[in-house]
Amino acid sequence: MTGNAAAAAPDRTGRGDDEAWLRREVTRWLLFSLVCAGGSLGLAWLAPVVPLPGSLRAVAVLVAWVVLPLASVLVPLLLLRRVPRKRRKVAWQLVVPVVAGVALGMVGKEAGDQVALEARGRWADVEVVRVEKAGTDHCDLRTADGREVSPSLSEGDGCDDPIAKGDRLRVRYDPEGVAGPTEDADATSYGGLIAGLFLAAVAMGTWGGVRQSRWNREYLG
Repeated sequence: MTGNAAAAAPDRTGRGDDEAWLRREVTRWLLFSLVCAGGSLGLAWLAPVVPLPGSLRAVAVLVAWVVLPLASVLVPLLLLRRVPRKRRKVAWQLVVPVVAGVALGMVGKEAGDQVALEARGRWADVEVVRVEKAGTDHCDLRTADGREVSPSLSEGDGCDDPIAKGDRLRVRYDPEGVAGPTEDADATSYGGLIAGLFLAAVAMGTWGGVRQSRWNREYLG
């Protein structure tokens, strides 16, 4: 009996070590994924709401749309630096936080624009002074008193065919020149989309990070 108990002890110790390691890695990658996804959303949302100055706003958007989404995949890979390149693998789960992170940045900015317009936006009758036809159409606007509205009105917010130079519109614009103007008086709800993207980024980022750590652990023994 004593011999059997002694033989079983190493197995219990091994399982205990594995469980402790797994809890530690899940916690670590969960926190990391929360920072990446939350940072992309928060920075993009705050940029128009505060509003941040032009240079800081550009940096915030760059970090939200590019740096943090890329970090969600590059950081787990960099932790495998001791594994030879030919032996490295990338968890497919890490594709999701990259895509979801970029989307969170974009949707977060749209939601921030909406909040900014609700807080400080003004309604005005404006004239279209220029229409730029590109991948996404943009209309340059001017108020009745000659003030240029910045930024320009984008396609989907009112700059849609058959609008032309000289047309008159009624838009809500940001006097700070940060949030984009819009013709739409009804607020769009982004809550469901943001929640779905955030959960996908955090869940898959955590799963992918743990897989990368497991491969590293298996190689190093």
